[in-house]
Amino acid sequence: MKVLLAGYNLDTDVINELKSQNSQRQDVTPETLSASYARISRDPRPIDELRKVARSEVEKARKSNSAIIFKMGHHSIAEHAIFNFDLIGISRLALEEVEKFRLCSYTEKSQRYQKLEDDFLVPDEIKGEGEGVSCEGDFVELIKKQNKFYHQMIEAGVEPEDARYGTSLATLGQVGLTVNARNLEFMLRRFASSSLAEVWELGQQMYKLIHEIAPSIILFTQANDYDQKTYREIKGARDWGLGTGEIKLDVSLVDYTPEGDAKISAALLHCSSNLSYQESLAKAKSMSDEEKKNFIKTCFQYAEFYDRPPREFEYADLTYELIISAACFAQLKRHRMATLTVQPYDPKLGVMIPPGIKKAGLESEFNEIINITNQIFEKVNNVTLLGAQYLLTNAHRRRVLFKTNVRELYHVSRLREDQHAQWDIQIITSKMCELAKQVMPYTTMFVGGKDVYPALFEKQFGRKPKVLPQY
Repeated sequence: MKVLLAGYNLDTDVINELKSQNSQRQDVTPETLSASYARISRDPRPIDELRKVARSEVEKARKSNSAIIFKMGHHSIAEHAIFNFDLIGISRLALEEVEKFRLCSYTEKSQRYQKLEDDFLVPDEIKGEGEGVSCEGDFVELIKKQNKFYHQMIEAGVEPEDARYGTSLATLGQVGLTVNARNLEFMLRRFASSSLAEVWELGQQMYKLIHEIAPSIILFTQANDYDQKTYREIKGARDWGLGTGEIKLDVSLVDYTPEGDAKISAALLHCSSNLSYQESLAKAKSMSDEEKKNFIKTCFQYAEFYDRPPREFEYADLTYELIISAACFAQLKRHRMATLTVQPYDPKLGVMIPPGIKKAGLESEFNEIINITNQIFEKVNNVTLLGAQYLLTNAHRRRVLFKTNVRELYHVSRLREDQHAQWDIQIITSKMCELAKQVMPYTTMFVGGKDVYPALFEKQFGRKPKVLPQY
């Protein structure tokens, strides 16, 4: 066995310093890794030798990459090239678009732990760029009122995590992004097709930074009809009518895998025997309730709070419709292994008023800010639907369709039901898990925040797990 470290991330300032010491170097590009790894399947030479060749023939490596990606369709070689971006001064609304991409890594400035300044974006849609009508005066006046009230709440002792519910989606933030070249190309293509001017501009700036570094592995970045027109034409395919606007529940289980417990048990039997799936399912269904419970317990008898259930728990799904605040969505969107689609924020769905604001006796003042916001929203919305979204607050709500398998639900629950989780998403997650336990009682036996896992474990096994959460 031979294991070599072929590369790792370096800060751009360090890379530039190294390049300045030898301006003739052409191999300071991740393309050489992609080119050398692309040759592994057909070239018998050792990988480290292939890397050496690629570094010595950069232009040849680039041509090879382009041919493999464009002509042969093997985009996976671009996944070996990794980029890190500092995205600074991006609105809260645009960050939702940035963080849609499943196979990327993000670390975002927290409005929960940091006090906010008065920085915000006035988007082009509000300025009336092009032939539009400017709403800038109303927009800026409103945002300043919201921010002034935020500081009043902070002075009154309201914690930042609750006071932020009065601030807008135009508030600026920042995020550290790590992405491979294949996903970066996808991201840039989506950004180029975005209806939001801010997101389009972000994509252009990101492309300028990388296109000379790795031109051979990031090829398809232009706006296109598929991304620009598909949802627009779905919406306009016929008159779908208007929803009633009725709000029954903030968490509804709208679909789930029938006999989910049995199907997960069948999958476990299938991988642990030579039975066919149909035979495994028949045996799972024939178990008594006690046998079903004990069989699933076997999966957790050595599990610690940080362990994930076996992959077979992915064979049962749950789909929820949620009505949640922007603050809650900012956390839910990070669960990108789930399937998550949304409607725009809608003042008709009401707002979430934090307990800290009620405790401080500022609920009426908060509602006054929300009422002013809703009035300006209606005015601006008649001019620009996209621009109007920026002035809504973290308290405003939207409808979300959230589909998860049981395995991913465990991860969501461990993190978001924990006692240290933010209260808004903690409430939503608890309701989701309660509904899951009603339809899949055995496979969800150990669902819960990491703080309650020791008690859940002890209840079933009569002993505590080996590792207890530390706070």
